[in-house]
Amino acid sequence: MPPADIATAPPPVTAKKTKNSALATDSAGLGRGRALLFVTPALVLIGVFLVFPALWSIYIGLTNYTLTGPTSVSPEIVGVDNITDALGDPLFGNSLWLTLVFVFGSALIGQNILGFTLAWMLRSARRWLRRLVEALVLLAWILPSTVVAYLWVAVLDRDGGTLNALVSTPGTAWLIEYPMLSLIVFNVWRGTAFSMLLYSSALDVVPPSQLETARMVGAGKLSTLKDVVFPHIRGHVLTNTLLITLWTANDFTPFLLTAGGPNHQSETLPVFIYQQALGSGVLGYASAISLLLLLVNLVIALVYLRLLRRRG
Repeated sequence: MPPADIATAPPPVTAKKTKNSALATDSAGLGRGRALLFVTPALVLIGVFLVFPALWSIYIGLTNYTLTGPTSVSPEIVGVDNITDALGDPLFGNSLWLTLVFVFGSALIGQNILGFTLAWMLRSARRWLRRLVEALVLLAWILPSTVVAYLWVAVLDRDGGTLNALVSTPGTAWLIEYPMLSLIVFNVWRGTAFSMLLYSSALDVVPPSQLETARMVGAGKLSTLKDVVFPHIRGHVLTNTLLITLWTANDFTPFLLTAGGPNHQSETLPVFIYQQALGSGVLGYASAISLLLLLVNLVIALVYLRLLRRRG
């Protein structure tokens, strides 16, 4: 009789059990073959609608491919000439600068600040008021771009516009005299919903006891936000900033309001690419600029991911 305190040896592993363990290498017990079979449809869709168009766009950007003419049938490889031409094009530089202004004003400043302000103020609001504000903000976000653009054209109209009637500025053509300011205000109004929802969820992780302690010791609102709230939601701030930055930099909605005018004063990079591709018909040049925009997006994403990793 073996002593009670001595553990018995485990039973030997059978060949059948070893074979099953080799097949079921994932937590769900499907095995690599079955797991690959499940994800194959998604991989095919990603390849057809994302990877292939991206590779085709890169290829076109290396050619002098045009919408019409001989080069639309037999384009020639020009290498990086399209990129060097773009870097020396004053219109490209103008579009790049306007895109930076548009992103900084409407995303980094406007949507971030307004979204957080709404989320912070609605924490202590009555339930019905909170639901009403959330519904109105979400309505601006979920409406189709064409509908929203039509509404804002009516609001900013020179003759019978709602804004001119409210501020008593008859005859002011906002989309012509202040095109970028109009686009920034429009994008802030439309895109704040995402930031508000994300910050509302982030504020739920802030311990109420810490907020109460800050209130009891007499800390001001700014001190409470700086020392109590933001240390808990810093990761959410970086995530929100990354997403709205990328969305705004690639937003084509400004074309619906101003079409890049007047005189290229509101021609952001997506609008500039569209004008070059379908307006001027130089698809190779437009694809090269699209590649530059993709590289800018990757750099922005890497910077934010590095900040998130440093925080972790």
